[in-house]
Amino acid sequence: MASAPVTPNRPAGSSAGTPSVPKSPTGGGNGVAGGAATPGGIPPISELQGRPIGRVLTKMGKVTREQVVEALNFQKSRGKGVPLGRILMDLGYIKEVDLNVALAAQKGYELIDLSSVNIPKEAIDAVPAQIATTHKVLPISYDKASKKITVVMASQENFQAIDQLRSLFQYNVTAKIGDPDQVDRLIQKHYNAAADNFSEVLGELGKEDSLKDLKGRGESIDLETIKEAADSNPVRKLINLVLLQAIKDKASDIHFEPFEDEFKMRYRIDGVLYEMMPPPSHIAPAIASRVKVMANLDIAERRLPQDGRIELTVNNQPIDLRVNVLPTMFGESVVMRVLDRGNVSLDLDRLGMREDELTSVRQLIHKPNGIVIVTGPTGSGKTTTLYSALRELNDPSTKLITAEDPVEYDIDGVVQCQVRSEIEMTFGRILRAMLRQDPDVILVGEIRDKETAEIAVQASLTGHLVFSTLHTNDAPSSIARLLDLGLEPFLITATIEGIVAQRLVRKICSNCKTEYTPAEEQLMELELRTEDVVGKKFFYGKGCDNCNNTGYRGRMGLYEIMLLDDDMRDQIVKHASTQVLRAECRKRGMRTLRQGGLLAIYDGVTTIEEVVRETLMEEG
Repeated sequence: MASAPVTPNRPAGSSAGTPSVPKSPTGGGNGVAGGAATPGGIPPISELQGRPIGRVLTKMGKVTREQVVEALNFQKSRGKGVPLGRILMDLGYIKEVDLNVALAAQKGYELIDLSSVNIPKEAIDAVPAQIATTHKVLPISYDKASKKITVVMASQENFQAIDQLRSLFQYNVTAKIGDPDQVDRLIQKHYNAAADNFSEVLGELGKEDSLKDLKGRGESIDLETIKEAADSNPVRKLINLVLLQAIKDKASDIHFEPFEDEFKMRYRIDGVLYEMMPPPSHIAPAIASRVKVMANLDIAERRLPQDGRIELTVNNQPIDLRVNVLPTMFGESVVMRVLDRGNVSLDLDRLGMREDELTSVRQLIHKPNGIVIVTGPTGSGKTTTLYSALRELNDPSTKLITAEDPVEYDIDGVVQCQVRSEIEMTFGRILRAMLRQDPDVILVGEIRDKETAEIAVQASLTGHLVFSTLHTNDAPSSIARLLDLGLEPFLITATIEGIVAQRLVRKICSNCKTEYTPAEEQLMELELRTEDVVGKKFFYGKGCDNCNNTGYRGRMGLYEIMLLDDDMRDQIVKHASTQVLRAECRKRGMRTLRQGGLLAIYDGVTTIEEVVRETLMEEG
């Protein structure tokens, strides 16, 4: 019996997520879908419900009695704080999916494969769209006479959904557990909540008296009228719907944009903007004012830009919305950045780096001092990479301080400072104060000017590790940017340890991924010939309900890692051009962004179009 040293406690702040539930080999809608996990299936739920988790897993054939005894002994030595199932998982005896199935069975929930279940309309009508989409609960059968309803949930912890159905509708609820992806997809398919509800709310907007008064008023709307319009029920409903839909679709930004004759609402999903059904243009001031009220901004001020923040809890997840209001020719343009703390993955292992890239980055961030720079355009994931590095270094023996504009995510154990230029709380001023706070690691949100660059260098030379970002096209051109800011070459070579350039490309949807043979013109965009790709496979997404018919779902990073050695430092001191530095890096084995993109294409993770869009042709 293997009893190698293990650490059952998970790292602080880590989250396992909800695993997929194995599908039933029978494909039936009513059978226990645990058969795929064990060849003989799992025992009836009646034999597992209410039993200790060790007994449930033993009956399922996942562990032996000896393994349970070993885990129990381990639990006794560590105290009762660590759940037995987690210990068995960390000992390597079960997988996360096995634990999820066992916990569901322990609570008496049957596991169901939804792939061949026909859902009647009366079941869908019995649960309002807002409850289904917000709480991730799918009704699959409903009897009106007895008020009996059967629902499928993605997680056995989703008791809030069952409570709501019982208390609000007096339903007699039977709950089952299904594959999270299947549940999500079927909720989207059957409810299409956004389209139906938007039409309904847009109809209400046209009838509301307080909103009709805004027509043709332009800038002459008084404060009382605006307040009344912003508080009207249809405007509140619209904003709530837009926010729910954005969070469900994992949008990163929501745009409300007034134009001369129309008002646009758009989402940015995986880096691409999508337009929504537009509301009447005359309600633009009411929408802007409603958002300003939620963000505690001044609704009387319509001439100056304003910044604010909204904190929400959706589906038991904390969501932060960073709000920016910008006065334009035709009213106020409002953009909300969605910061979903539950969705973001602050873990270096989950950023999409290849094994060798991960090793190089880990070596960089564990240096005792020096400067590590992450570079790329806005929205390329620089902040996520740096936060992930901080998360990895975050332990009681290390003092970490950040200066950011703005602070995007709160990280426990890290001292985070917000730049506030209106009171002269600049990067430079925060950095000077930081050095008197006895830090080990410092994060500077961005090196924007000579002052910030010089203080970062000073911090590095006095024994601190400094992380920061720049806006350049690739890693070698960051040196030219630092020289442009006024840094001396000898200071750059004395402090810079490495530069990581990155881009984000959309990943092909795994549900509709299809192999194809690319045309010669497509290959030419990557500077490839047909003979260069013999034996290589190419894929694209056809488009399905799972990915909103885009063919893409989620994003991954492409990385270019430039490490400085003595020869490279000599070249920089001699004012070598960016082209020369790039050639030297490639000689030393640096993988460029374009080369990283090609490997991702050959792995079947992304498409030619995405790599061409996000990476430059290589020079020299």
